Formats: sequence, C-alpha cells, structure tokens
Amino acid sequence: MIEKIPSREEVEKVAKELAPDVVRIRMDEGNDWSGDPALYFRVLVRDEVSRPGERLHKLADRVRERLKGELHLPELKHIAYFDFLNESERATRTDHLWD
Repeated sequence: MIEKIPSREEVEKVAKELAPDVVRIRMDEGNDWSGDPALYFRVLVRDEVSRPGERLHKLADRVRERLKGELHLPELKHIAYFDFLNESERATRTDHLWD
C-alpha cells in the first residue's frame, strides 16, 4: 500500500488533461461514514457535458479511470469518492467547497 496521497498539482494535471469538459477537480482527505480513510474528489464539469444523454456518464467513467490510474488510487489505503457538479449548479451554491 502507498501511504502518500496525491498532491494538488497531480490532481490539477489530470483535470487539465480532461479539459475542456472538466473545469477543475478538487480533492480533500478525510474519513468516510465508517471512519475509514477517504479521498473526496469534486469534479466540476461544463454545462454542455451534463445535458441529458450519455456524455456525462462516459465522462464520469473516464474521470474516475484517469484519477485511479494516474494517481494510483487502488494502491492507497484511502477509499476514493467522486462527486460531479456542473457550472450552473455551482453558481447556485453558497458554500466554497467547489471553488
């Protein structure tokens, strides 16, 4: 098992590789509901990607696979969780988690 979690720069590199569909990706370390170590990825996507259809589903799969592969997530002791939000939804939120 790898003990070192990915850096912000490593996460941002993956986000840039997935642009323009992905606006940015943020990551936080914490514990999940059961107390296990977890990494929470917040993926902000362009509005065009989130319209009805399979494009968002395919992008979400691609994002998860790239993050898992490039950041070696399966080798970490942390469980990875992924949340997706589009730009319009982000504009209505008052919290700063997605900044």
